Amino acid sequence: MYWLATRNAAVTFPKLRSLSLFLRSPVLSHTPFRPSSLFLSRRQFGQIYFFKDRKASRGITKASKKVKVSNDNVLNDKDLSHLMWWQERLQTCRKPSTLHLVKRLKYSNLLGLDVSLKNGSLKEGTLNWEMLQFKSKFPREVLLCRVGDFYEAIGIDGCILVEFAGLNPFGGLRPESIPKAGCPVVNLRQTLDDLTRNGYSVCIVEEVQGPTQARSRKSRFISGHAHPGSPYVFGLVGIDHDLDFPEPMPVVGISRSARGYCIILVLETMKTYCSEDGLTEDALVTKLRTCRYHHLFLHTSLRQNTSGTCRWGEYGEGGLLWGECNSRLFQWFEGNPVTDLLFKVKEVYGLENEVTFRNVTVPYENRPRPLYLGTATQIGAIPTEGIPSLLKVLLPSNCTGLPVLYVRDLLLNPPAYEIASTIQAIGKLMSNVTCSIPEFTCVSPAKLVKLLELREANHIEFCRIKNVLDETLHMYGNSELNEILKLLMDPTWVSTGLKIDFETFVKECECASVRIGEMISLDGESDQKISSYNGIPSDFFEDMECLWKRRVKRTHIEEEIAEVEKAAEALSLAVTEDFLPIFSRIKATTAPLGGPRGEILYAREHEAVWFKGRRFRPAVWAGTPGEEQIKQLKPAIDSKGRKVGEEWFSTMKVEDALLRYHEAGAKAKAKVLELLRGLSSELQTKINILVFASMLLVIAKALFAHVSEGRRRKWVFPTLVGFNSSETIKPLNGANSLKMIGLSPYWFDVAEGSAIHNTVDMQSLFLLTGPNGGGKSSLLRSICAAALLGICGFMVPAESALIPYLDAIMLHMKSYDSPADGKSSFQVEMSEVRSIITGATSRSLVLIDEICRGTETAKGTCIAGSIIETLDKIGCLGIVSTHLHGIFDLPLNTKNTMYKAMGTEYVDGKTKPTWKLIDGICRESLAFETAKKEGVPETIIQRAEDLYLSVYAKENSSERSDRKGSQVCSETRIDCSVEADLHFNNIGVGSVHHKIESMMTMEVLHKEINRAVTVICQKKLIELNKQKNTSEIAGVKCVSIAAKEQPPPSVIGASCVYVMLRPDKKLYVGQTDDLDGRIRSHRSKEGMQTASFLYFIVPGKSVACQIETLLINQLYNQGFPLANIADGKHRNFGTSNQFAETLTVH
Repeated sequence: MYWLATRNAAVTFPKLRSLSLFLRSPVLSHTPFRPSSLFLSRRQFGQIYFFKDRKASRGITKASKKVKVSNDNVLNDKDLSHLMWWQERLQTCRKPSTLHLVKRLKYSNLLGLDVSLKNGSLKEGTLNWEMLQFKSKFPREVLLCRVGDFYEAIGIDGCILVEFAGLNPFGGLRPESIPKAGCPVVNLRQTLDDLTRNGYSVCIVEEVQGPTQARSRKSRFISGHAHPGSPYVFGLVGIDHDLDFPEPMPVVGISRSARGYCIILVLETMKTYCSEDGLTEDALVTKLRTCRYHHLFLHTSLRQNTSGTCRWGEYGEGGLLWGECNSRLFQWFEGNPVTDLLFKVKEVYGLENEVTFRNVTVPYENRPRPLYLGTATQIGAIPTEGIPSLLKVLLPSNCTGLPVLYVRDLLLNPPAYEIASTIQAIGKLMSNVTCSIPEFTCVSPAKLVKLLELREANHIEFCRIKNVLDETLHMYGNSELNEILKLLMDPTWVSTGLKIDFETFVKECECASVRIGEMISLDGESDQKISSYNGIPSDFFEDMECLWKRRVKRTHIEEEIAEVEKAAEALSLAVTEDFLPIFSRIKATTAPLGGPRGEILYAREHEAVWFKGRRFRPAVWAGTPGEEQIKQLKPAIDSKGRKVGEEWFSTMKVEDALLRYHEAGAKAKAKVLELLRGLSSELQTKINILVFASMLLVIAKALFAHVSEGRRRKWVFPTLVGFNSSETIKPLNGANSLKMIGLSPYWFDVAEGSAIHNTVDMQSLFLLTGPNGGGKSSLLRSICAAALLGICGFMVPAESALIPYLDAIMLHMKSYDSPADGKSSFQVEMSEVRSIITGATSRSLVLIDEICRGTETAKGTCIAGSIIETLDKIGCLGIVSTHLHGIFDLPLNTKNTMYKAMGTEYVDGKTKPTWKLIDGICRESLAFETAKKEGVPETIIQRAEDLYLSVYAKENSSERSDRKGSQVCSETRIDCSVEADLHFNNIGVGSVHHKIESMMTMEVLHKEINRAVTVICQKKLIELNKQKNTSEIAGVKCVSIAAKEQPPPSVIGASCVYVMLRPDKKLYVGQTDDLDGRIRSHRSKEGMQTASFLYFIVPGKSVACQIETLLINQLYNQGFPLANIADGKHRNFGTSNQFAETLTVH
C-alpha cells in the first residue's frame, strides 16, 4: 500500500510503513566477504561486493580472456561486477546437486554457460543466445524463459533454481550438459515465491501465443518481474481470482551527516523515496533490526568515525552499527546519498534513467523520537516471547492486516503532537457515533499502483476500488461521519506524503466511482447469463464464458455477446443434428454387457464438445435412424492435429461450429480485456486520489477498531498537555508532569475485574525500591505503554490520565550478554544506558529497571548513583528501580529525585507484597520467600538464612524491629507485575405470510419492519412506565445497518434488541450485549453475507429478553415471516420485575 509501500521498512517514517518492518532482514543472511585490495585499488570495483580471496576474481578475469579468443563478445567491467555478484551468491549454495552444477559454470558470459558443453552454444539465433540478450538487460535477476509448457533457466540461473526453488536439474547430473532447470507453467507462482522469499529478483520471459510458421522460433518478450515484496502480475487482468500481494520491500541506504545518521528508503513499486536524518546510532540499529529490505547500501561517509581512521567500527562510535551491518549483505556507494542511491536502485531494477522517484518525506517538528529496540520489545510493540503483546490488546482479534500495520507503525514511530491530537479527536468522535459505519475496505496502495501501472487490474480489483470510493463518499454524506472524514485528512497526508484539498478529494472520488460503475459489472448484476442449450454439457459454456462474462457491463460488449450467442446456438444445432440421433439410437438399443455405448461429453482439456462411444457402428447398414450421422463421424483431433483417442469422434459441422464459437469467445474476451486495461489507464490519472482514499480507510478502520476495543476494556482518552519551557513560570494544568489515576497493566482486562489499579503522579525522577515480585518491572512497563499510547493519540488503560508531550520514551529492562559482539551483560547494559543518557532531555520519560545489577555491588552502586544524579540534573521524568540499597548511603547531589517503593505488609508473621506504589523506601527483598516459592530445596534456603543471619544479624534485627513498628502496606493489592502473575492465577397466518413474501421488496419490508418495531416496543414501554407511575414518555429509535456496514462503537457493552432482514426476506429477532460480534456471527453463515439489521438499545438484558419475545410474537401475528418463531414460546424467559430502572429506549 502506498503508506506501506513508501515506508515499508522504516520503523521511523511518518509516511509509509509496513509489517515487513517488523521482520528480520531475510535474505541470504551470511557473513559478507571482505574486500580484496585488488578490487579496492580500482574505482569501478570500490562499490562492488567483497570476496574472501583473489582466486575467484582471477578466475573470472581468465575466463573473460578466453572469451576474447573464442568470441567477439568481450566482458566489460560492468558485466564483470555482475558475475562477481553472482559468484558470491553461488558460494552460499549447500545442496550437493547445486554444487555439482556450479562446477560446470564458466564465467565468460552473463549466463555462466560453458560453450564447449552440450547445448551450450551461444550462436546467434539459438535460444541460449536469445536468453543472453534478455539477461544482459537485467543481469542481477534470475531469468525464467517460457519454452512450451515449462519455464526454463540455464547456467547460473539454473543453479539458483535448484538451490532455492527445490527443483531438480534437467538431464540429471550428467557432466556433459549445461546446468539447466525449470518448472511447469502451473507451478510458476510457487517457484517465484521461493526465489523472492530468498531475496532474489526474477525476470520472466513469455512466448507470443498463436500459430507460427513451420521451423520458425516463437517470438518472446519480457512480460514482467518478481521482486521480494512485489509479485509477478502478468495476466492477472484475465483471471477470475485475486493475487496475494506481500508488502513491498525497499532498498535501504545509510549515510552520516553533521546532524547524525540518515536512512533513506526507496520503493521501486511506488517510485517513491523518503529519508530521515539526525538519527542516533541506537535508533538506526533498531530500524535495521526491524526492517525487511531488498538491498542494503552503505555510504562511504560511515567510514569517517570519531577516531579519525578509515577502519569503521574498530574504534569509537559506529561499532554498534558496524556489528549490525557486518552480519548482512551490503554494498558501498559514494557521492550524494540520495542521488547516487536512486541511481543504484535504477541499476538494480533495470530502470531507464528517465524514471523519476517522488520524495514523500513529510517534514514536521515536535515529533517524538522513534522507539529504541529495547523499549519496543519490552512492551510488546514488537512481538517478543514472554512479553505481553501491546498490539493484541489495542485491537479486536478480528482486526487484521493493514490496520494492524498502521497501529504498529504509530507505536514504533510516534507521530507529531499535532497529528496525535488529531488522532485523539477522531477517536473521541468515533466513540460517540450512533449511526452504522462502513466495513472499510482495505486495499494495499502498492498493489493498487502496480496493477494500474501495468494495466493488470481485473474486475475484482475494480470492485474493491469502487468500494473504497463509495465508503469514503458514504462518510462524506453522513453528518456524524463527515467531521471524522475531515479530521482523517491530516493523518492520511502524513502516511502518504500527499496533500490533497478536502473538496477536491471528495469530487475526484465521486468521479472515479461513477466511471468504474459505468464500466464494471458489479455484484448482484445479472445481465449476462451463461449460455445453456440442451444436448451440450453446461460445464462447457461455463468454462468458456466465465473467462469474460460478468466483468464489464453488457452495453459495452453488446455486439460481441450477440455474436457469441449466435455461435452457441449454431453449435447447439450442429450437435443436435450430428450427435443427438446417434445418442438416441444407442439409448434405444437394449443389449447385455458389451453392447453399444455413446454419449455427448465435454473434453475439458481440448475445450471441445465431442461424441464419445464404442461399438455403436451397425454390423449391417439398413438405413435406420442415426446411420447417416454415424457415417459422418471422424476421429477427434487436438490442436496439434493428433488423434485424441479411439473413442472420441466429431464431424465437420461440429468442428466448424466449435471454431466459430471459440473465435467469437476470443473476440469477446479480447474486448473485455481491452476495456479493463483502458479503465486502468484512465484511473492512472487519479492514482494519487485512489492511494489517498485507500490509506484513509485503513486509518479509519484501525481507529474504529481501537476505540471499540478500548471501550470494551474500559480504557479512557488521556489529556495531552504541552511542556512549559520557562523555568520562571510555574507549570499550569499539569504541564511538566505525568499523572495516571487507576492505571492498570495493559495486558489485563479491566472489564473482567482481574486488574488492580495504581496511581502515579510524577513530576520528577523516582528512585523505586521494592521486593522481588512486588511489581517494579511491570509498573515500569505499564507506565511506558500508557505514556506511549497517549502520545500516539490512543486510549490508555487507566481511569483518567494526564500525559505531557514527551519527546522520547526510553525503557531499559534486563540485559543479556552478547557473545557474538564479545560483550558481557553489564557491557550491554552500560551501552544502552549510554544511549539513554545521551538522548534524554527535560521532556523525556526514562524508565530503568534494576540498574547496575550485573557487576560488583559497591562499584555498581556508585555507578547507579552517578547515573541518577545525571538524570536528576537533566530534569527528565522517569523511574529508576534498584535492589542496591547502599545507594541511599551515598552523598547524592540531587534536587528533584523522590523516593518511591512498592508496598509490603506484615501478615501472620510473613512479609507480603501489596503491589502498590507508595512514598518511601522498601529494603525488604523477599528473596528467600521467592526462592522457596519457585521450588528451591528447603535445605538450600535454610542454609542461606543462616548465612544471612551470621553476616547481617545486627542489621536484620534492626530492620525487623522497624518493620513491626511501622508497616508499609496498602489495603488494596495492585496487579501491576508480570512477576506477580502466578499469584493472581491462584487467587391463519400462513396466507398472509405468502402475500408479504411475494409482494414486498426489501426496501418496503425494511420500512414496514421499522414502523412495526417502533409501534410495538413504544406501546410496551409506555405500559411499563405506567406500572412505575412515571409520566416519562418512552421513545424508540431504530438504527439501520445495511449489508456492508457495521454497528458503531457506542453500542459496545449495551443491551440491544435487533431484527435481522435475511436475503430470503425472512426475519430473525434477537437480543445481545455484543451486537458487533452477533452481526459478524450471523453474516459468517452461508448465504447471510448481505443480511441487514435494525437495532435499538434498551436498559438492561432483562428488558431486552422481554422485548425480544414480544417482537417475535407480535411480528409473526402481523404477518411477517420469521425464521425463529419457536423462540417466541419462551414468554417468561428472562423476565424480571427489576427491568427498566429507566424505561427510555435510546
